[in-house]
Amino acid sequence: MNLNFKALAVVVIIMGFMVVGGYMLGTQQASNEIAMKKAQPAAANGSMVANELAPGAQVPLNHPSMEAEPVAQMSTFPQPSTPQADLAGRGGSAQTPVTQLTGDSKFAHFRVGNRNVKGLVVDGQYVWIGTSGGVIRYNTVDDKYDVFDNRIEGVLSNGVFHVSRLDNKLAVGTYGGGLSVMDLETSVWTNYNIPNGLADQFVYDLQKTRNGDVWIATWSGANRIRGGDLDDSSKWDMFTVENTDGGIPNRWVYGVEEGLNGDIWLATEEGLALYRGGKWQNWQHKDGLGASIEVVRDAITSKNDPAKASQHHARQKSDQGMEDVDIAYNPNYIISLKVDSDGIVWAGTWGGGLARFDGESWTNYTTDDGLPGNHIFMLDIDIDGQLWIGTSKGMARFKKEGKGFDVMTTFDGLFADNVFSMAKAPDGTMWVGSFGGVAKLSGEI
Repeated sequence: MNLNFKALAVVVIIMGFMVVGGYMLGTQQASNEIAMKKAQPAAANGSMVANELAPGAQVPLNHPSMEAEPVAQMSTFPQPSTPQADLAGRGGSAQTPVTQLTGDSKFAHFRVGNRNVKGLVVDGQYVWIGTSGGVIRYNTVDDKYDVFDNRIEGVLSNGVFHVSRLDNKLAVGTYGGGLSVMDLETSVWTNYNIPNGLADQFVYDLQKTRNGDVWIATWSGANRIRGGDLDDSSKWDMFTVENTDGGIPNRWVYGVEEGLNGDIWLATEEGLALYRGGKWQNWQHKDGLGASIEVVRDAITSKNDPAKASQHHARQKSDQGMEDVDIAYNPNYIISLKVDSDGIVWAGTWGGGLARFDGESWTNYTTDDGLPGNHIFMLDIDIDGQLWIGTSKGMARFKKEGKGFDVMTTFDGLFADNVFSMAKAPDGTMWVGSFGGVAKLSGEI
């Protein structure tokens, strides 16, 4: 056998460059992926770590996996058309993309890798970005950023559902790591988990009310911390399906909002709950929540039925009499919630569109009314009192005259058409989070 050793050497060198290049690219894109095997100690209790229960504690039936949140996947991800800055690394400087003009909107894109962006907060010169790979603090002045994930002492989980300001702190609701809170002056993290009184390690939402209480939405119910004193365990109250006698209709509490006169509204997987004057009340699809399947069936092409992947969802679907539904539809499942200044409750459903509740009657809005999609992932009321709706097929603005919607998609500058989060700066700049990245929208929108 004759061997050409010079040719073989060239091939080996080329392959070496390919391996090194692939490694460097993979490191840049995945450096912030979940590393749950290296969970850090919790500052609040000294013994809890992410995805670890206290001795004797029981995981609820069909609880989410205690493993790390899986990296988000999409089979049909719309590719952005603008230059991008990459914020998926450990921190540093982003090369800010040149804003481009589409129609009347200027926009720029920031890529966060193979992750969902579930939370956004504009805080002065900073934008806090909650992703399924940690929290990113982006400085809008110098384009530098820092990544806070479970490689930092005090951060237990990379999966982030919620980000908000809580007085002089940053509150982060996580997937399996409980509530992580960072002091913005010292950058010291403190964690609150089941031993502190937290109903569950999976935290979806947090709201500080006008009387100073803090409410937390979790997988296994809701918490109220009287006076907002997180460090005093005697101030923690827990509300569950059992101890409210079904007032909270489902253990999964996905959102919490304060209404008028101290009303507390909760979004659950089986309807809307109200806590008023120490009493509970709730509403489901049979009461008017969400559009009927006859209205939305033709508009829903997705077969992404949670009941096919989870015994919990399957049981809920059976209990609600929807065994024959073969599309992604459950009008009782509220996945986003907002209450406006008039006390109107807005509930985003899984396939049942947008529901409006004035305390007595329901009005449902779907694609027939101009929404881009019937799965409402996000609701936000901006600093101008404008209602924004993030869907699986774009973002919509509710027209103030109450008739129809203005719709934005990737054509208008969104990073992707699935919209999970939004924040609006005082100068009118909007930040919109999707799968894979964030869009910054400025100018006339």
